[in-house]
Amino acid sequence: MAVAVVSCNRGQMPPRLAVILARGEAASATVRNAVTKILSAVRERGDEAVVEYTKKLDKADLTPAQFRVEPGECVAALNGLDPALREALERAADNIRRFHEHQKRTSWFVEDGDGVILGKRYLPLESAGLYIPGGTAPLFSTVLMAATPAKVAGVGRIIMCTPPGPKANVHPAMLAAAALVGVDEVYRIGGVMAIGAMACGTQSLRPVDKIVGPGNAYVQEAKKQVVGTVGIDLIAGPSEIVVIADETANAAFVAADMLSQAEHGSGLEAAIAIVTSEHLARAIAEELERQRASLPREGMVRKALERYGTILLVPDLAVACELANRIAPEHVEVQTADPWALLDRIHHAGAIFLGSASSEPVGDYFAGTNHILPTGRAARYASSLSVDDFVKASSVVAYTSERLRNAATHIVALAEAEGLMAHAEAVRKRAG
Repeated sequence: MAVAVVSCNRGQMPPRLAVILARGEAASATVRNAVTKILSAVRERGDEAVVEYTKKLDKADLTPAQFRVEPGECVAALNGLDPALREALERAADNIRRFHEHQKRTSWFVEDGDGVILGKRYLPLESAGLYIPGGTAPLFSTVLMAATPAKVAGVGRIIMCTPPGPKANVHPAMLAAAALVGVDEVYRIGGVMAIGAMACGTQSLRPVDKIVGPGNAYVQEAKKQVVGTVGIDLIAGPSEIVVIADETANAAFVAADMLSQAEHGSGLEAAIAIVTSEHLARAIAEELERQRASLPREGMVRKALERYGTILLVPDLAVACELANRIAPEHVEVQTADPWALLDRIHHAGAIFLGSASSEPVGDYFAGTNHILPTGRAARYASSLSVDDFVKASSVVAYTSERLRNAATHIVALAEAEGLMAHAEAVRKRAG
């Protein structure tokens, strides 16, 4: 297997890149219809539907009484965790908390003359639901990433849903992470059933105000279909990475980071290097072959690389940044002689990693930044999960009679021009 090496000049769109940008563009009719059916069943029949589809899809035979994991089980999992893993988890959780503390919003009020007060008041959501995948890997790091900004924001009730294994078990590290960050309720419910239960509620699970977290195509389609009933963070598609590298880059490092995304397991992951050196391009391709062969998830990696693994050879770093912005990926790494010089040129990226020591997994696990990120070109308008996702703002208006008399003529003119006479009259009556 050879990863495609494609030459690209300014303004060009190689066919290979067009294919990458179109991957997973929209859910298939099969996915949409299946999701609609399951959501309708959960909405209408509650726990009964969750039991039915959990047995059918997750091969786990549960009763409603078994949905919720006992809090003591989560604490026991944390206490029984391997000491080295627990220390790593605690250190990561502390880094994530400190990073998100900087994002806290403060309500503000200003005097606008005539005794008028205007402002914004920020309050945390009352409840939030975290969806944590558990299919191809136990993503306990995602528990930290999803729960921590909610805790920092002050959300009153945080629940977590994750798929049960065939024996109705949840990986102990997932439960340990939930205990560590203070998740209030943990449920053995996965997939579309979990999204439906969190959005609409069942006899065993009270609904939440917002659902966040990654998941497969069915989970993301379910999130899309419940928007309006609840809020969501974003539609998270397959993972992707772009590594911008010049002749100073270490080919082994670039290849390793590309492989770190290709191993996620869906086969839709995009691992892209944009390089200015033909020698580096060949070296990266060779390293991908060599390193891939020894990976436990080699089959998954090979599938993703064959579909979307690409090395783009460009004439200079300006073109590299142009292409990266066109891709607008989840992750951008800059492995060049002066990575900071490119920061202002990268306009669309979920997260940016500067320098060879800033490997993408550093952000995935430990630096403190959030790894729940926009994918599929959504970085053009969306951001990583943050404290802002768990707060809401109310505008505050405290007018005085003096200001209202002074402004009444203008307000009435605007309302009458729109044909909204009751609006105009509500002000006219007060202004005298």
